[in-house]
Amino acid sequence: MEFEVGSIIEGKVTGVKSFGAFVELPGGKTGMVHISEVSNEYIQELSTVLSEGQEVKVKVMNIADDGKIALSIKRTVERPARAPRNDGGRVWQPRRAEQPAEMSFEDMMAKFKTQSEEKISDLKRVTEARRGGGYSRRR
Repeated sequence: MEFEVGSIIEGKVTGVKSFGAFVELPGGKTGMVHISEVSNEYIQELSTVLSEGQEVKVKVMNIADDGKIALSIKRTVERPARAPRNDGGRVWQPRRAEQPAEMSFEDMMAKFKTQSEEKISDLKRVTEARRGGGYSRRR
């Protein structure tokens, strides 16, 4: 029996490996379903979904020149529709820094100086660690 790309046929699982499953098709031919073509959901272990002897409906995805047949199970079923977003159409916005309404110039400068000194000390600590500076084990 000859198969065409895109045709949907019944087959029997003859082997389950970590990368995919082998399916016996009518006419004695065998094709393979890659693990990514089994389900629309993530599958950790293929043997939890498929077992030898199980009858499955497959779609022929590709027939290589050397006779290898690529199959898909997930493309034989209707893909579930995505649930609509329930966020009211909001778009992510960064948080705004909360600042007291009335800060004097001296207070703003003091705050800036403190933040600046913290950033510089963090930067020095990181760069010294990369260079191997700081404490040494040599004596």
